[in-house]
Amino acid sequence: MFRRGSSIFIPIASLSSLILGLAITLGLFVSVRHLEYEKMDAEFRRLASGHLKAVVDGLDALVHELETVNRLFLTVEEVSREQFHTFTAPMLRRSPFIKSLTFQRVLTAAQRPAYEAEMRKHFPNFSIRQLSDGMPEPSTGRDQYRVVDYVEPMAGNENAFGVDVAPSVIQAEPGQRARDSGLPASTDLFTLRTASNGGKLGLVILMPVYRRGASLDSVDQRRLALTGYTSAALRADAFVNNVLSRDGVQAREDFYLRVYASAKPEEGTLVYRQGNPITLSNASDWLPSWLLYDAPQDMSQTFELAGKSWYIEASAPPRVFTKKNAGSILVLILGSLLSWMGATYLYFLSTRSKRIEQLVDARTQQVRLATQMMKEDIVARKRAEDALQLRERAIESSANAIIISSAKLPDYLVEYVNPAFERITGYTASEMIGRNLEMLHGDDHDQIGLEEIRSALREKRSANAVFRSYRKDGTLFWNELYVAPVKDSSGRVSHFVTALYDITEMKSYEAELEHQARHDTLTGLANRNVLSDRLSQAIVYGELYGHRVWVLFVDLDRFKFVNDTLGHSAGDLLLKEVAGRLKAFTREADTIARLGSDEFVLILPERLDEELSVGLIQGMMDAIARPLQIEGYDFFLSCSIGVAVYPNDGEDPESLLKHADIAMYRAKEMGNNNYQFYTAAMNERALERLRIEGDLRNAMERKELLLYYQPQVDLRTGRMVGMEALIRWKHPQLGMISPTRFINLAEETGLIVQMGAWVMHTACEQNKAWQRMGLGYLRMSVNLSTRQFFQQNLVQQVAKVLEETGMAPHYLEIELTESLVMTDVELAVGILNDLKSIGVQLSIDDFGTGYSSLAYLKSFPIDALKIDQSFVRDITVDQDDAAIVASIISLAHNLRLQVIAEGVETREQLSYLQRHRCDEMQGFYFSEPVSADDIEVILREGKVLP
Repeated sequence: MFRRGSSIFIPIASLSSLILGLAITLGLFVSVRHLEYEKMDAEFRRLASGHLKAVVDGLDALVHELETVNRLFLTVEEVSREQFHTFTAPMLRRSPFIKSLTFQRVLTAAQRPAYEAEMRKHFPNFSIRQLSDGMPEPSTGRDQYRVVDYVEPMAGNENAFGVDVAPSVIQAEPGQRARDSGLPASTDLFTLRTASNGGKLGLVILMPVYRRGASLDSVDQRRLALTGYTSAALRADAFVNNVLSRDGVQAREDFYLRVYASAKPEEGTLVYRQGNPITLSNASDWLPSWLLYDAPQDMSQTFELAGKSWYIEASAPPRVFTKKNAGSILVLILGSLLSWMGATYLYFLSTRSKRIEQLVDARTQQVRLATQMMKEDIVARKRAEDALQLRERAIESSANAIIISSAKLPDYLVEYVNPAFERITGYTASEMIGRNLEMLHGDDHDQIGLEEIRSALREKRSANAVFRSYRKDGTLFWNELYVAPVKDSSGRVSHFVTALYDITEMKSYEAELEHQARHDTLTGLANRNVLSDRLSQAIVYGELYGHRVWVLFVDLDRFKFVNDTLGHSAGDLLLKEVAGRLKAFTREADTIARLGSDEFVLILPERLDEELSVGLIQGMMDAIARPLQIEGYDFFLSCSIGVAVYPNDGEDPESLLKHADIAMYRAKEMGNNNYQFYTAAMNERALERLRIEGDLRNAMERKELLLYYQPQVDLRTGRMVGMEALIRWKHPQLGMISPTRFINLAEETGLIVQMGAWVMHTACEQNKAWQRMGLGYLRMSVNLSTRQFFQQNLVQQVAKVLEETGMAPHYLEIELTESLVMTDVELAVGILNDLKSIGVQLSIDDFGTGYSSLAYLKSFPIDALKIDQSFVRDITVDQDDAAIVASIISLAHNLRLQVIAEGVETREQLSYLQRHRCDEMQGFYFSEPVSADDIEVILREGKVLP
């Protein structure tokens, strides 16, 4: 419609470019804006889920903690007022939102006189009272009473003591529900009327107490067996605040939270409020709200607390997207600016083209005139002749082969070769002149570059290519060939000049470099670069044909032991042997690579005629486990294998390798010498492990580590004779972290050495402090890790700790696992003898779970065996476990060793151990691991076995 050179074409092209650019910019803006919104929404849901989980977990933990008070009345025949005070005091300190903990005793009218008479022995003028308009007064006659017998704390709750709560409307229905079901029951919200709470909303949780030994199978039996209730009155708002602050959840301006003590959000049941939600107004009916505002969807959840439904919801305020989202704004601004610049550039480019065309025409005329003048210049001709003679001499002296051949079809016969050609090819000039250069290629005529040279000869133009050629003696050499046409005086191509360069050495060097760049220098296996390429190809193949691809991450177990004992040369021999054994299990389509050290990766794609199975993996593990002899020593290796499968575990090489690596580490965590397929839970575990590892490095500096102590009791006297020091980690955000989550990590990272030294020093220092306080001379047991045990200066470190703390050596007992001392028996015996020489006691922990030999056991200078709790747990129901425990006790006594049973939790377990003359025990039956302050209380009270 318009010619390109017309004046109308230029502005239309520029305008079209501008419109297209703005349209693309708008599309990018909408896409980036949508991504920003999804990111904001995902962050809100993560934050909201954390708040919701914190509240729900806190409520569950509260009910569980209150149940422990109720269990006191189930385990003790008659709970005294002092026992109730001692038992509830720690809970009240930990939970300031609990206003009172009480025991409500159920009495009949006939029992009232005797009860009041007994109470007046301790509380003169005591009588059962009832509340009238919130004030206590003497109780009128009733058939049955629920008297507040015990109340803690007494301060602030004096009016509740001795009050009959049976007439209470608030507690009537929950009390019946708790009595009939045997489960905790919560009241509705009501206003607390104590002097210190200011009339805040609260609730009471009731739990029934039944007569010990009574049958509780039916509702009628439970009603008859009821002896009272334990109850807890708490402030609802203070409780939620405490839960959130304890879990590290902090108030934020951009996050709103509501907690209701009802199944639906009702203003009268609101117990916690954080922020005031803002309603989003629709700026436009045709634009989506997420385009202009950041306003995620609210989250809510309904859950149960002691039979009552609670409701929690979280929301975030809407905000205009321009406040925090610079990406979409930047896209909009830059896109618009680039569109304007592009249109402007196109406009100037079009107008400039016309000017260039005019300039080219003028320059062409000038070139033609200059050419005519050069032809008439005689001096230039003479110089050209001299230059030609120089080129001839240069050709004769050239180190590269020069060939001149005829341009006549079809043979292009050689007319001249220089001396360098004779040296490179072995052919003399007389043997080559009159023949075609293709004789150098022998029977190798299918090379890619040959057709390019032939085409250039036919078209009489220049060309170059790289060939494989053969000398007169038949040896191969690589050459790079350049061919150019030579014209005669009439301008017709009469000859071709060819330059041939021998590049054989360069090709060999390139091949060597390429091989080194793509293969492991030690084993010859593929390296990381080839692995990524092969895995990408396998994924494309799997996607095309719908096949799975298995990625196996193989890591040798205890490879470091070989390097440390025999040196790296022996380790290299071992790696080569393992590589050969793994190759035996690969097919032509498979790939095996070494990533470094003792890590190998296998890519196993499925084929149409076969499917992969775990039998292949087991076969690899069995092959690696075959005995291997290096430098006269027999080694028995094992390996841990992680498996990730395309497409379930990832659709790109990075994800599959990462997930296979995670699965391998999971296999190692489960004890080595096994394989694990990747699961999503492993990734979460790896991320948690990464976070814990980072925080663990600073835990000691931040004084987040603390020690708990579990008493050890003499079964003959029933008295406490020692304790085991157990490390705990109080994380500022995650709360109390179990040792099972960080001890192995500390072992792997080497932090266990510093951590273990701190444990020993702190435990000895604490034990010495108790001795100075006159609380007795008890044995302190401390565990040693593998890394600590094999330190060269272990004995000196232990002696230094004893000297610094002033504790006598025989009050320190060092516990070692059975598998640790069996790692290197001869070395272990030497270390144990050195430790024994300074006077400390030694014990084997978790005995029965390892692989001790009795011949070695008698050579260890140990004092005691600790029976693992896995055997103690079922000694009353499992005859095999009972026989094992009895055998260990007999074995230890025959070897003149003490026996300590771990994990004793029931009276039946204790009785069995006493019958078989076990020396000591530790476990929940006497005491769970507790803080140093609680141990001090136990020592001052002189607690003994019931």
